[in-house]
Amino acid sequence: MKKQLDIANWNRREHYAFFSQMDEPFHGLSLNVDCTWAYQYCKEKQHSFFLFYLHQILNAIMRTDAMRYRIEDGKVFDYEVIHANATVQRADHTFGFCPIYYEEDFATFAAGANIAMDKIKNSSGLCFNDECAREDVIHFSAIPWISFTGLTHARQYDRKDSVPKISVGKFFKQDQRLMLPIAIFVHHGLVDAYHVHQFIEVLEAALSGKT
Repeated sequence: MKKQLDIANWNRREHYAFFSQMDEPFHGLSLNVDCTWAYQYCKEKQHSFFLFYLHQILNAIMRTDAMRYRIEDGKVFDYEVIHANATVQRADHTFGFCPIYYEEDFATFAAGANIAMDKIKNSSGLCFNDECAREDVIHFSAIPWISFTGLTHARQYDRKDSVPKISVGKFFKQDQRLMLPIAIFVHHGLVDAYHVHQFIEVLEAALSGKT
């Protein structure tokens, strides 16, 4: 389900027009979020930490209006539900693209995600198809080997793209807290730093057990 925004009466119409004409309209922020509570909770409940924080990221995306917006044929749409197109690693150190569909209930979400990931782990190649090219997703990757402080993405500039790209790195200990690196790339015509702040605020609360 999606609804079209009225660009003519949108308070961001000039921002949208200005940044949409750029060769590279994406901007990025990298930061660390406290995941101490979330990691301990997952250990106690025997949940996948990866799937738990991915589920919380999708929850935060859907609670941040601007992060749900997508550009299609020059029009801006607001999607009601956002899923993930994630990279899944295999034993041979290659990866494939894996559509993971959002469910409000975490157990249901995790069950579906595990089935989807097992399929990719038992395949070869990138597995890129029309399902991976959907607009109602985030492009998501986990980099569990590196506590990165910055990140860039391969980009095809002549392809119109407005899908947010979110990556999570290896958590590390800082002042007795566990910190999780996260990098967020978004289309500046749709999402400003303030909107990223809104997203992070919701995500931090969820990873601290406050929601």
